[in-house]
Amino acid sequence: MTSKTAHMNFENQFLIAMPQLKDPFFAGTVTYMWKHSADGALGIVINKPLGASVSDIFDELNIVCDTKTEHFAEQKVLAGGPVERDKGFILHNSSKSWDSSVSISSEISLCTSRTILEDIANGSGPDKYVIALGCAGWDAGQLEREIAENSWLTAPVESDLLFSNNYNTMASSAAAQLGITLNQISPDAGHS
Repeated sequence: MTSKTAHMNFENQFLIAMPQLKDPFFAGTVTYMWKHSADGALGIVINKPLGASVSDIFDELNIVCDTKTEHFAEQKVLAGGPVERDKGFILHNSSKSWDSSVSISSEISLCTSRTILEDIANGSGPDKYVIALGCAGWDAGQLEREIAENSWLTAPVESDLLFSNNYNTMASSAAAQLGITLNQISPDAGHS
């Protein structure tokens, strides 16, 4: 690992799974990186919908939904990663702060509180949000190694893409920001 790679910070960026990444959970995914330090990294996979809807989460938590019930029934909850699968993570635009909200950038925050879910249900929540169960985690140096091994591409966060529900095309859209067409990359890519 070069010293330059050791000091790169991937916080508030997309991690796009390269075609050769065959991990059953991460193949084809886009992960929003919300924390990265010398101790490791954390992110939320944003294009892997579960069978559950936001309405199902409200029902499970006994949260009364005052508005948009059809919208919540159609809106998917995401599999955010294989770590802490029973914990809910809400990525949201930073128009307001809730209990446990952590500001990632001037536009994006992460929250784990029930209060934000109650506010979403009654129409006073954030304009844009993603609800995921679980997160993705990397030990110290692991993410940097995986990037050096061509398992991941990094790309700047595009807010509209982060909060979209175009799950099937999200990876190709994120890569297109870099001028890269994922399906044209050989799965045997390596270093020359």
